[in-house]
Amino acid sequence: MPKRVDHAERRTEIAEALVRAAGRLGLHAVGMRDVAAEAGVSLRLVQYYFESKEKLLLFGLRHLAERFGQRVTARVRAAGAHPGARAVIEALLGAALPVDEESRTFHHLYTSYAVLAVTDDALAAQPFIKDPDSAEDTVAGLLQQAAEQGQLRPGVDPRAAAAGLLAMSAGLGTSVLVGQRSAQSAAEILAHHLDQIFLPAPADAA
Repeated sequence: MPKRVDHAERRTEIAEALVRAAGRLGLHAVGMRDVAAEAGVSLRLVQYYFESKEKLLLFGLRHLAERFGQRVTARVRAAGAHPGARAVIEALLGAALPVDEESRTFHHLYTSYAVLAVTDDALAAQPFIKDPDSAEDTVAGLLQQAAEQGQLRPGVDPRAAAAGLLAMSAGLGTSVLVGQRSAQSAAEILAHHLDQIFLPAPADAA
């Protein structure tokens, strides 16, 4: 009896191959043939699951976003059973800093997607900003919750602060990626700016 093929699993395997190949060659240079070779499958099979490079890249972007979400979830769980808003925000921002192979690849490729979306009409037509908008909504919601609990400094606008923190995290991630600063330095800068947003915890204020 022929073995049943798990199509979702096969698509994921091809997406993982895209991530590995693009991490070496660069997203702009990687082709479907490179991905097929990386996955150990035929070019025809890659073309069967993804009719064009643009569709493969879009699926790869969604796969990266899913992996990033899993990384954030793991960091939030590590913060304790009932982490506060600041701890959750620190977990989200910290997960994006390129401190290991997985996060370096994520930052490198996600930044490459952003650049390609500026010049590639097919990618630009896709809902590329959905995930960044979702992240901003999440951080803004956490800050709003903290504001309602009296944890923010006076005058802090949750929406503006969320946008600023995420933009800062992205910029710091690039500076770490290119060797301008260390991951520890980037984390300290993020902590400094969170200190400007959040009031000291009661134990710290004593």
